Amino acid sequence: MEYQQGHQNRNYGMANPGYVPTAEYPRPAMFAPPAADFSGPSAPPAGMFDSVPGYEGTVAGGGGGFLPPPMPAFPAPQPQNGPEQPHWNIPSITEDTAREAFALFASSKCCYSSAPVKDGVITSMDAFNTYRYRLETFTESRSTEWSHEPYNGQPVDAFSQPTPGPWDVSAKTPSFFMDDKQVMKVPYTSSMKPCHACVGMGRKPCKNCAGSGNRVCSPCNGSGMQYGGNQCLHCSGRGRTNCSFCHGEGAKQCDTCRGKQQLLVYISLTVKWTNNCDNYVVEQSSGLQVDNLSKVSGKQLFSDSQYLVYPLMGFPDPAVVSAAQRLVGEHQGKYSATSRILQQRQTIELIPVTKVTYAWKGKSHIYFVYGNEFKVNADNYPATCCCTVM
Repeated sequence: MEYQQGHQNRNYGMANPGYVPTAEYPRPAMFAPPAADFSGPSAPPAGMFDSVPGYEGTVAGGGGGFLPPPMPAFPAPQPQNGPEQPHWNIPSITEDTAREAFALFASSKCCYSSAPVKDGVITSMDAFNTYRYRLETFTESRSTEWSHEPYNGQPVDAFSQPTPGPWDVSAKTPSFFMDDKQVMKVPYTSSMKPCHACVGMGRKPCKNCAGSGNRVCSPCNGSGMQYGGNQCLHCSGRGRTNCSFCHGEGAKQCDTCRGKQQLLVYISLTVKWTNNCDNYVVEQSSGLQVDNLSKVSGKQLFSDSQYLVYPLMGFPDPAVVSAAQRLVGEHQGKYSATSRILQQRQTIELIPVTKVTYAWKGKSHIYFVYGNEFKVNADNYPATCCCTVM
């Protein structure tokens, strides 16, 4: 009987608008009905994009990949011998230079004693100069995708004139051998379309309140009452409060069109210039790892830059000639398939490497001085200590 009476009181409270909630029988929470789902697809539908001749494979989101370049505008160069090169003989560094470089190296290490530098006696210095061949291929690649942006009165020019091909759109080429990128609209592809995300309404239902504009009051959990039987001050006994995300409006501005309802849809062309570089360093028997030489410069002996270079001929070191032939063939075959080669450059540097042997405390030790910067490598420095970092 008591349960039935309580149950009737609850039902009465729900049906009678004049019902006054109490601590025992609080007002039940009010739930807003879900908003009608009028939001559009998250991705643009395929029918949103026009069919543009020459761009049939272009899709939204980076589709289409890199476009094959047109045929070369110039014929391939004929084999040509490089200019005669003088015999470069870089003399070995002096003992003073080797000692100064060694002292600078030791002082840069917090745990290295200067004793080997001050007391060590140089017993021999051997030159192991080596060559570094470098091939650079500067390329231009192009890719397209369908893009869109909020319509703010931009020109609409789709099909007003024939659309130029991807490789016919003018772009400002940067300085050779410098990476760069340019993104632009393809002329005569821009059209105005209703926003797919909000179905052209400019606003979308607020997901945080299901489009109702209000949410369950968190302090009273939607009951309208606080502990002690007092009316909830936060919601004035309503059980719900205005949604803070949409400010009680039930909808928010569409992020895709920014409330403009319309989109400017166009084909976006990305032009990318890339300097593709490969190096080959002739192996030398000094014991110094080749990787160390990538951090230093050398004396430039040879430089050749043109549309397409031809592999070296007549250079005295056969290892450099072989590497040049291999890399030139690889570059021209690899990059011409997906991009347009604008310029190639091949250079040869002579990198000085000196192996210094010195005696300290009755034992023999070595270090290397290499590059124009007189960089030092001493992997087995004989006087190190353990440092504690506080």
